[in-house]
Amino acid sequence: MQENKQSNERTLSDRLTDMLAREIRSGAYPVNARLPTEKFMTEEYGVSRTVVREVISRLKSAGLVETRQGSGTVVLDPASSDAFRLGRPDEDPARGVLRIIELRRGLEGEMAALAAERRSAQDMLRINRALAEIDHAVQMDGDGVEEDLAFHIAIARATGNPHYPELLGMLTRALKDAIRVTRGNEARQARLAEDVRNEHEAIRAAIERQDIDAARAAAFHHMLSTSKRIQNVDPEYWQGASSAAAGRLARTRLASELRKGK
Repeated sequence: MQENKQSNERTLSDRLTDMLAREIRSGAYPVNARLPTEKFMTEEYGVSRTVVREVISRLKSAGLVETRQGSGTVVLDPASSDAFRLGRPDEDPARGVLRIIELRRGLEGEMAALAAERRSAQDMLRINRALAEIDHAVQMDGDGVEEDLAFHIAIARATGNPHYPELLGMLTRALKDAIRVTRGNEARQARLAEDVRNEHEAIRAAIERQDIDAARAAAFHHMLSTSKRIQNVDPEYWQGASSAAAGRLARTRLASELRKGK
């Protein structure tokens, strides 16, 4: 029941995000206009506050809005948010996930190398804490998706190059979906979950000892191994709880309006 509720809320989030993004890009909400309040949107669209907050988070990640003190959620220039957009229609959900992993492969390797070269003691504390929080989430029967992403963002920040965390911010939704799919698969087998834990630890340890080549190799190996795990997934998996996330990675946007299919 809880899983169905979460899946439904993600679907509502998808639809409302797509609808508001279209309205912003069409000019229905002009630059510097304020979006409706959280209370208004929950009543107008019949969704929960959790859904509204997720939608605002996604619009922020897309560079379409920002929160300003005293002004609420304000619309940004949509032209500036379209410098880079993911999306090629693809009917194969596995291929959609693999494309995101391929995109991450070089990015993660260079991030880890730079983090090993430049990381501070404070950076290392954040990386260690992020890895510990993945373990805690799993122990509490969570999916560890947010924590997994936080681990990679902590590494991005340790590079000292602000463009890396900015780029991950632009890719947040796609990365969350890819991580959700891969972690969902890995959680089905204890051996796979342990492999992932060991791969993360290898990256962390190399960064801590400031071994640039080892950090790059460990991150690259992690992405290659993740690809192999996806390639070996049983076909039935794509019909399970991760199908919604995989579907978002396999197509550009939803075809239906917010209220269709409710």
